Amino acid sequence: MASIWVILSPWTPYFFSFIALLLLLEQISYLKKKRFIPGPTLVFPFLGNVISLITNPTKFWQDQTSFAKSTRHGFCANYIIGKFILFIHSTDLSHKVFTNVRPDAFHLIGHPFGKRLFGEHNLIYMFGQEHKDHRRRMAPNFTPKALATYTVIQQKIIIKHFQSWLDEASKSPNKPITLRLLCRDMNLDTSQTVFVGPYLNEGSRKRFNVDYNYFNVGLMKLPVDLPGFAFRDARLAVGRLVDTLSVCAAQSQKKMRGDEEPTCLIDFWMQEYFREIQEAKINGSQKPFEYTGKELGGYLFDFLFAAQDASTSSLLWAVVLLESHPQVLERVRSEVAKFWSPESEKPLTAEMLREMKYLEAVAREVVRIRTPATLVPHIAGEEFRLTDDYVIPKGTIVFPSVFDSSFQGFPEPEKFDPDRFMEERQEERVYKKNYLAFGAGPHGCVGQRYAINHLMLFIALFTALIDFKRHKTDGCDDIAYIPTIAPKDDCKVFLSQRCTRFPSFS
Repeated sequence: MASIWVILSPWTPYFFSFIALLLLLEQISYLKKKRFIPGPTLVFPFLGNVISLITNPTKFWQDQTSFAKSTRHGFCANYIIGKFILFIHSTDLSHKVFTNVRPDAFHLIGHPFGKRLFGEHNLIYMFGQEHKDHRRRMAPNFTPKALATYTVIQQKIIIKHFQSWLDEASKSPNKPITLRLLCRDMNLDTSQTVFVGPYLNEGSRKRFNVDYNYFNVGLMKLPVDLPGFAFRDARLAVGRLVDTLSVCAAQSQKKMRGDEEPTCLIDFWMQEYFREIQEAKINGSQKPFEYTGKELGGYLFDFLFAAQDASTSSLLWAVVLLESHPQVLERVRSEVAKFWSPESEKPLTAEMLREMKYLEAVAREVVRIRTPATLVPHIAGEEFRLTDDYVIPKGTIVFPSVFDSSFQGFPEPEKFDPDRFMEERQEERVYKKNYLAFGAGPHGCVGQRYAINHLMLFIALFTALIDFKRHKTDGCDDIAYIPTIAPKDDCKVFLSQRCTRFPSFS
């Protein structure tokens, strides 16, 4: 041991000098990219501010908003695990990012380390005509006919879960129950059934739920892809989830070749797939495209990810906001009662939902004031001139804040006011550019109508079937990142059955 030290000791000063040089170059590189914009003057070597991001994400992102608002520029800088990041508060600049998703500008990545986590076959990584073609082929998944099919499935599952929530609440009436995980499980059940329902057996569902939990946990952890780390567990879980969804897609292809009636989202998708192939045969043209199992599994996982956590966030905030605004709650209940009663033993229909204008306004206001996916990360594929005096360096991770945009432009933006979306005011049109909860540009959310329908169904059924009261504690309604946003207390409520009996339509 001593002999090794004798050999190495002459090189020790050079080694530490080399490390010091690397650290100096890192700081210089950061400051060169940061230039005049707000942000930390110096950053911790390599890790940057990732510790504060992970330990207290709410404060971290609130600090970025404060930095960005501190000058006229509307954006600020930071540094996370060797990556220079830009946070954008300004709505106009956020639109500039959203509308320039292309190979030589911005790449939508969904997560700072998205490609490693989600895999290659994901819609968010597509550009140009390929992306347009895929979105066109997915359009039949969200037609009025498809949405009507999903509506029946959704409410059966929602009511089933409500019954289990009430059973749990009845065991300890004086103890509140926590809704976050219950809503998450309900949404996962709903998403699985709506997207690939007939093709998942009970065993597959259980494994699916376990793997999705691995994925969910790994989203908020350090991106260390080594055994024993949550990020690696999440990445491997995504692979298994994609494999499961690939099998479901193959079974749907087999069924829809027989021209049967679609019963879930993948069926509507495969129906359109075979229609386009048949049309090409009739016209004597070349087969336009062909999906692989892995591709379909990856795209379905993209849908699942988009529908799952964001939806859970919106359901929780709907409960919080309705409970704290009793006059809004009463208007919702009155409107729902005009169209549907639990005693009717008939499901709510898509046509009924379209008639409930105030209910839709409430759903849209919930999404505006508590935008579930607050940030939409992109990476700069090339240098990009964001303003006259600032060029975003290549490789920068850019975070347009759709949450901050929701509080710009709108009158009294901090006020929960569903009437802003009613016909008389039409603020969703007047301030359309600020309503970015579903994105903008070529990657705007293709399933927006499905998401709003799901939130409307939940609110209609929850308010009609259940009486609820929040368990109030200091800071319970503060925002927490999970990674979408949720009430800090995970939405603790007291529940009791409101209606005479639960509907039991088949």
